[in-house]
Amino acid sequence: MRRAKRVLPLVAVVLALGVPLSGCGSVEGSARDDVSTGKESGMDMQEAAEQSDAMLDAVLKGIDPDVQWAHGPTTTRACGVTRRRTVMTVVSAERRQTFLDRAETFWRKNDYRIKAVNKDEEFPAVYAVTKTGFGVSVSFRGKGQAFLEADSPCVKESKVAAPTAEPNGPAYKDVYPLPRPNVRSDFWSGKGD
Repeated sequence: MRRAKRVLPLVAVVLALGVPLSGCGSVEGSARDDVSTGKESGMDMQEAAEQSDAMLDAVLKGIDPDVQWAHGPTTTRACGVTRRRTVMTVVSAERRQTFLDRAETFWRKNDYRIKAVNKDEEFPAVYAVTKTGFGVSVSFRGKGQAFLEADSPCVKESKVAAPTAEPNGPAYKDVYPLPRPNVRSDFWSGKGD
């Protein structure tokens, strides 16, 4: 009985967050028949990583004023790849929702479907998906640091090279975990308009 009491809150959290934004399962029977997978298009992991990079670069360019970012770790799974960007600009608690709203607005303008919005005051997030099955997200975690992720749909296995885009600040090459946000911006720190 004691184990059941601990598992039920975990199950409730998993159900509240929903299913993953992308994965290696079939999309057959999905309510969105316009979603295709990378395997259907012949895409491999490297191509999926490049597409993820382009998506992350685009949303960061869509957030005004600019923020400094660095590459997060790339991970691969059985049939997909995840690319990450870590925001190094300090975003105050008062500006976090503005940051998320700008990402969400960018995605809506570019025909991404918003899957979920977490309005938590400390750890807010926005999750979206493209018509081609890429899942993207912006989330705030410890100390208010923003993280962007792009998850590919299931694609053909291949080697994955490191991202080629240059961060617009320190690269932190071979540094993990990355430091906490350390770049000040009058707007994002809540001191300017």
